[in-house]
Amino acid sequence: MSSLPAQLSLGTLEKIQKRFGLTEIGAPYMTLTSPMSPAPVGSLRLFSGDKVHKMVYIGLAVPPIGLDSHMIFAFTAPGSYIPHFTLDSVLAGPYFAFHLDLIPRADLGANLAYLNAIFDDLTPIFEEAKKIEGLTPAQLGPKQYALMSPWMLAYRANESAFGQIQAPVNGYLEHWFNLVENGIPTGAVPAADFAGRDQLNRAAIFDPNVDKVWAQVERLVGAETSEKMRHVLINQSVEK
Repeated sequence: MSSLPAQLSLGTLEKIQKRFGLTEIGAPYMTLTSPMSPAPVGSLRLFSGDKVHKMVYIGLAVPPIGLDSHMIFAFTAPGSYIPHFTLDSVLAGPYFAFHLDLIPRADLGANLAYLNAIFDDLTPIFEEAKKIEGLTPAQLGPKQYALMSPWMLAYRANESAFGQIQAPVNGYLEHWFNLVENGIPTGAVPAADFAGRDQLNRAAIFDPNVDKVWAQVERLVGAETSEKMRHVLINQSVEK
């Protein structure tokens, strides 16, 4: 039987893939191995499509250290104003953890109409999710929050609490589906270099000096594989 994080992540991955008819590249694109295990410890799966330009799933399961980690980044086109969707769901030892967000494509502080159109509908979902008993804030620094959105939900959770986060995940996902399919009013779209900002934002989000999880990934799969994984996430083009 798969773990709660695997069920949440793979279920979400399937919803996105089916909704937008995404094509998977490779089977998987990368198989992840580790000196800690004779068998493969995970995979990087890669998908491409029209409305969702590129989707990356990374799964890592290393029983000897009690790790079961699943990450999804669904990227809209480099030149799009539609936010990216991300979900991270993890079991590390006895602790569950997750983060959930729509990553903005423009400066929110300078574009109020864009902020309102993209994020206002998430506020009640965000506020309700924070009330789930058994959640504790994740150990993230302000720099990581600055690179994402103020609506990011990032928490550790006990098993009961983790079992309840399907509701906010569904809420964020449905709102994102609506944005991808219907957009926002023309007057709310800022004048911006979306592709240029996105490239800089991705490089910062996946910078090992910003997100210390990459040091752990490197220890698990090696420096060369870790760097390849980061490249796939940072690269705006779809690998072949």
